[in-house]
Amino acid sequence: MSYLADTSENPYLLMGNEAIARGALEAGVNVATGYPGTPSSEIIEALSTISQEKNVYVEWSVNEKVALEVAAAASFAGLRALCAMKQNGVYVASDFLLHLAESGTRGGIVLVSCDDPGALSSVNEGESRFFARYLEIPLLEPGNFQQAKEMAAWAFELSETLKSIVMIRSVTRLSHARGNVVFGTLPSPAVQAHFVHDGPFLDPDTGPATSFPVVHKHRLQQEKIDHARKIFDECPFNLYTGPETPDLLIVTSSICTLYAQEAVHELNLQSRVGILNLGTTWPLPSNVLVKYLSLTDKILIVEEVLPFLEEQVKVLAAEMAPHIGVKTFYGKVDNTIPKAGELNPDIVIAALSRIFHLPYESASADNLRKIQVSVPDRELTFCPGCPHRAAFWSIFTVLTQDGRQGFVCGDIGCYTLDLFPCGFSTLKTVHAMGSGIGMASGFGTLHQFSIDQPVLAVCGDSTFYHAAIPALINAIHHQSNLTLVVLDNSSTAMTGFQPHPGLPVDAVGNVAPVIDIEGICRAIGAKVQIKDPFNLKETQKTLKRMIQDKKTNVLILRQRCALIPEKRGKKEYSMYVDPEKCSGKEGECNRICTQLFGCPGIVWDKESDKAKIDEVLCTGCGVCMNICPEKAIKAEKKG
Repeated sequence: MSYLADTSENPYLLMGNEAIARGALEAGVNVATGYPGTPSSEIIEALSTISQEKNVYVEWSVNEKVALEVAAAASFAGLRALCAMKQNGVYVASDFLLHLAESGTRGGIVLVSCDDPGALSSVNEGESRFFARYLEIPLLEPGNFQQAKEMAAWAFELSETLKSIVMIRSVTRLSHARGNVVFGTLPSPAVQAHFVHDGPFLDPDTGPATSFPVVHKHRLQQEKIDHARKIFDECPFNLYTGPETPDLLIVTSSICTLYAQEAVHELNLQSRVGILNLGTTWPLPSNVLVKYLSLTDKILIVEEVLPFLEEQVKVLAAEMAPHIGVKTFYGKVDNTIPKAGELNPDIVIAALSRIFHLPYESASADNLRKIQVSVPDRELTFCPGCPHRAAFWSIFTVLTQDGRQGFVCGDIGCYTLDLFPCGFSTLKTVHAMGSGIGMASGFGTLHQFSIDQPVLAVCGDSTFYHAAIPALINAIHHQSNLTLVVLDNSSTAMTGFQPHPGLPVDAVGNVAPVIDIEGICRAIGAKVQIKDPFNLKETQKTLKRMIQDKKTNVLILRQRCALIPEKRGKKEYSMYVDPEKCSGKEGECNRICTQLFGCPGIVWDKESDKAKIDEVLCTGCGVCMNICPEKAIKAEKKG
């Protein structure tokens, strides 16, 4: 679809992220920044496709903190800016966000955080909503796709009214699902950036952009929140549906609104249950809540993940108890709603069934009893031809042969799969981006306590720029004994092949200078080697030498991702198995190709009891012929 389409009565089918991007365009956004992170990536990608036509500057920044700093610069220059990231990114950006919240803003600036309840594509389901409360900035939560577009546009006006950054929180099921969205008009703003900084020190519009004096700015910040609360009391995004005197009031927000609506409909409780969908969840619209809390004595709070909304509503209800009476609350605190994981209509139905003492069994549970479906196990694994499998095979082989219980510290990326058998389980720590080299730096300084285990760290090329450089500097400065393996697959592969500073293009495809990983490492003082992970012999030879060296070494394993568009479908080799040499179950190899190496492109033929190549899945990387001890896997060079 075209994000430049004129307004039309006919709705467009958009992802939630695309709806947010469209709303920003309708608000006349000038600058858009972010760092790739599922489920947020499509916001910046959508805006990058129209950047030239609408004169929007779009940037994939080196990390989320820098992305927010770039967006803030645009705001101080009088422009409208959007910054998008996933929930983990808000933690990365939080240092600067704290200062920006107190310094105030000028042009409208919106921070979009896409949370991941259930950790569908994350290693945690951390909440970003609490940052809005801690830092005292307004928080909006769209409950459907049209609201996502409308809120994104309105957030810029709110930001400029309050002179504060405004936070929009989406979740995976909104960001990545699709719904109908009616477009508004696209403006053609004629703007010129100019940072005014020579006015009086305390003038928020012409003075320096700073959080000093802190106490004075903090008071102003709290005044802005009070102003926001008054605006939210009149906000059209806080909607009530249901009877005038419900037996139960559901207070909810975000995608949970749809879950609540479906649950009420499924149980035929429309005449007994009211639903208050809050689009403004910090600060709470107190007058709106008092009005609807007064309708009934029973309240169910439905939200993901932590009881953020529940805690705030209870505080407000306690304060207003003389006017609205004592209430009975159901939610996460009393375990009516689970405290972890994402919600769904069945969970809300179960909660309503318990409250109303209704017998109910979900259709899905009934179907599972009636229908026996045989689905083969599908374990987590690397893609066919993935260079990470080859890299970890070499690491596993070298550490096994070394025999000193060496281990690998890792972080977030496709290579996190090395925790599992598909990566030979050499990864032993996984935390935040860049934490692999940070923790390895710590392990590598424990020589005075007689540690003798080889310490390795892995990170991807995008992660190297995002968060690994400071930790590598720390390791070299403190003479840590470790080997950093940079898994350079020439893209931010896990989130959709977005460019990073190691590639010659930027977010919109313009030519950009390459920031060389090898050059950075050498400049810091590390010993550096570059190898092809598909060359197992050279890779293992280099690793053996590095783990014996009592210094900080860097091995860059450079091979493009098998799924990268330029490489997809192009095979270097045509692979096949010689059935005469394949020893099968009778040999001493113990089916190493299918039971240990485990590339999906190699399968076990039960009829012949031999390995064979799945020509559809095989990418022709040629690695498997080097792991077969019988030399039964052969390769023919293509064209």
